[in-house]
Formats: sequence, structure tokens, C-alpha cells
Amino acid sequence: MERLVTTAQAAQILGLSLQGVHYRIKKNQLKSIKKSGKTYVYVNEHDNFRQEENLEPKEVAKSSYDELISAKNEQIEILKKSIKWMRSQYSSEIHRLEKNQKRIISVFNREIELLQSAFNEMRSIYKQPQIQTLQKEEIHEVNTDEEIKEKFISLQEFTLYLKKHNKDEKDIKLIILKAIQQRDSRFIYNRKDKKLLILNKDFSDLI
Repeated sequence: MERLVTTAQAAQILGLSLQGVHYRIKKNQLKSIKKSGKTYVYVNEHDNFRQEENLEPKEVAKSSYDELISAKNEQIEILKKSIKWMRSQYSSEIHRLEKNQKRIISVFNREIELLQSAFNEMRSIYKQPQIQTLQKEEIHEVNTDEEIKEKFISLQEFTLYLKKHNKDEKDIKLIILKAIQQRDSRFIYNRKDKKLLILNKDFSDLI
């Protein structure tokens, strides 16, 4: 006659260790159910596994050992994959940072070259001592020094005019450089000789 008992009771009835009961449950040699988180076993009082008890520890131990080794191997494989992925991500990030660093350095170098070019150009303009004779290909209508004085103003005069309107040296340099770059007809700059001529016109738009 079968009855439902706890695993501890089943071990006592069947003459097995508690470990032996769990082993047979796992091997489906004993029917079992779970209630409220506990395992119960159907046993027949006529069943007796005492003669087999001496064989169980080795089998149970081997089964537990195999399961432990399998779980450890699985964990090792997961760790290996994680390490491989992390190394890949690290290498990728280093490569990206190096690429960005080279791009930033390249941009800075171009900006420095442009600033250096603008500085040299402005320095050459301010170094000239005075306005010299106009070249015929640039101004066809000017023939005498008097006509030049009437038609043009000196760089000093232009600078003084802007200073009277609260412009400092830096502002004046930027105004002249921008006018040359935009080909303002009032500013005639000979790049070859690095000389600047300023027409005597209205400059109210630059104030």
C-alpha cells in the first residue's frame, strides 16, 4: 500500500540515506510531488533498498561531481567570452580615440596656419612707412602727387579716424583685413609689393 511521506520518513521506511532518496527521485525510481516548497514521496512499506544502500554513495557522489564540473566549465566559457568581448571593446575605443585625436590636431594645425597667414599679412601692411607712387595698372587717372593726396588717405589717417570712433588697434586691423578679403574697392592692396592704398571716401559703414 502506497502512502505519501516526507523524504526523511521515506529514507527511514526504505532503509536509505536521505541522499539516496533524492538520488532515486532524480532517477525516477521513486514517485514524488512538491507541496508548499517541500518534497513528498510515495512509498510502499514492502519496498526495501537496504541491500543497495552500499552502492549509492559512489553513484550519487559521481553524479554530483559531474554536475559540479559541468557548471564550472559553463562558467569558465562565459567568462572567456566576456573577456574576449571586453578586449574587443577596449581595442575599438582606443582606435576611435586615436582617430579623433588626429582629426582634432589636424584642425588645430589648419587654424594656426590661417591665423599665422593673417598675422603676417597685417604686419606687412602696418610696417610700410608711407604710401608710395601708384602703379599705372592699378590707378590710371592719377598723374601727380597732388592728385594722389586728394584721392587717397594714409594708413595713419585712416587709423586716427577709426580711433576717434572708439575703435582700438585690434578692431582696426580686423576691419582692414576683412575689407581686403572682401575686395572692398576703397582698399587697394598690392600683394606682390605688400603695399596698401586707401581711397579717400566715406567709411561710416565701418564704424
